[in-house]
Amino acid sequence: MKSQKWTTNDIPNLKGKVIIVTGGNSGLGYESVKAFAEKGAEIILASRSIEKGEAAKSQIEKGNPSLKIIVKQLDLMDLSSIISFSADIKLKYDKLDVLLNNAGIMMNPYSLTKDGFESQMGTNHLGHFALTGLLLDLIKSTPGSRVVNVSSNAHKWGVMDFENLLFEEGKDYTPMKAYGRSKLSNLLFTYQLQRWFDSNSIDSIAVAAHPGVSMTNLGRHLEDKLMYKLLLPLAGLFTQSQAYGALPEIRAAVDPGVKPGEYYGPEGFNQMKGAPTVVQSNEASHNVDDARKLWEISEKLTGVNFSLG
Repeated sequence: MKSQKWTTNDIPNLKGKVIIVTGGNSGLGYESVKAFAEKGAEIILASRSIEKGEAAKSQIEKGNPSLKIIVKQLDLMDLSSIISFSADIKLKYDKLDVLLNNAGIMMNPYSLTKDGFESQMGTNHLGHFALTGLLLDLIKSTPGSRVVNVSSNAHKWGVMDFENLLFEEGKDYTPMKAYGRSKLSNLLFTYQLQRWFDSNSIDSIAVAAHPGVSMTNLGRHLEDKLMYKLLLPLAGLFTQSQAYGALPEIRAAVDPGVKPGEYYGPEGFNQMKGAPTVVQSNEASHNVDDARKLWEISEKLTGVNFSLG
């Protein structure tokens, strides 16, 4: 494994690679698109808003119009949008080297996706579960391909409750509970997907990453909270820029030394900031029974079947 002080300078030449980045118009996704494109990859920048996606593309391409960035509309809160996006990708591409499931929402008030799922579980887990399944043919047919799911330190407070997985009618809902569950789900899905690849002898890997504590727009629902305002002046002590926060997912996506089922995050205290390295997720994230249950329920809810091996 390379030095822990891994930076974008360590990204290999990506010419000929095709990479999808969900939520590529801002935050960690924006930084990932920029890093990959500058190394020669063809990037599908998936954004709920075409306008915001095009604005991000224009910003990245300033001074370098030769970069290959294609903006496509994708709303992870709408299964019909995920189906349309996937069909379009399969029509236009015959390979997919990296699917970076980066997009997400964080600690928002109780709401539902267009298909009636609690919005954090619906967006952060179910939307990406469906997207991965619908793009599976491309992933399987591309030797050495990767699926990278972006989790969070918040997975440590996540609890799986299969009797009320989606906080039906807001029962027991808190923004923190739902966010933690969705981030734990990202890891359960990652590890189960790797088991699925292994059991079906597929030359692809599933890995996960988290950004530590990064200054992005993800926490916009917290901005009016008193504690947030009190701690903001001290933010520099335990947070890092979105460019640094993106490094774990960038490394997970393209470092040749990445191994199946690994989890990348910052090397510093409590994985809050620092250079990207292999880190450990909690015991609950490795619960095989929970992973299988989540997989089965996710297939039923989304209608997307992987045919688990």
